[in-house]
Amino acid sequence: MALSIGEELPALEIPVTRTLIVAGAIASRDYQDVHHDASLAREKGSPDIFMNILTTNGLVGRYITDRLGPGCTLRKVAIRLGAPNYPGDTMTLTATVTGLDGDTAEIRVVGANGLGHHVTGTVTVTLGRQA
Repeated sequence: MALSIGEELPALEIPVTRTLIVAGAIASRDYQDVHHDASLAREKGSPDIFMNILTTNGLVGRYITDRLGPGCTLRKVAIRLGAPNYPGDTMTLTATVTGLDGDTAEIRVVGANGLGHHVTGTVTVTLGRQA
């Protein structure tokens, strides 16, 4: 796949549902109550359950590989969380190519929700050849 610096990848909107939050926590073996029990999350100061970083990391990786095709390989995903992803919101992932070196690309990723930036970071990929 041919990319150019400054190129923006098509956005991806992800509805943040209770099922997504709980399933992501269970799949990543994160049994913290703030990711599945709304009343305990409220007791700890959160208005509701919220998505864990491992689910967010997986969604960022999926976004990039879906956009760049099956030939690309994730080499590094470096993210930082900001505003929580609560049920009922939508996270919109966007990305911009910031660097190219041979078949390696560096891509800046932002995931925004109704509260602000949920995730920001950089993904490094090796680009595959189209068959």
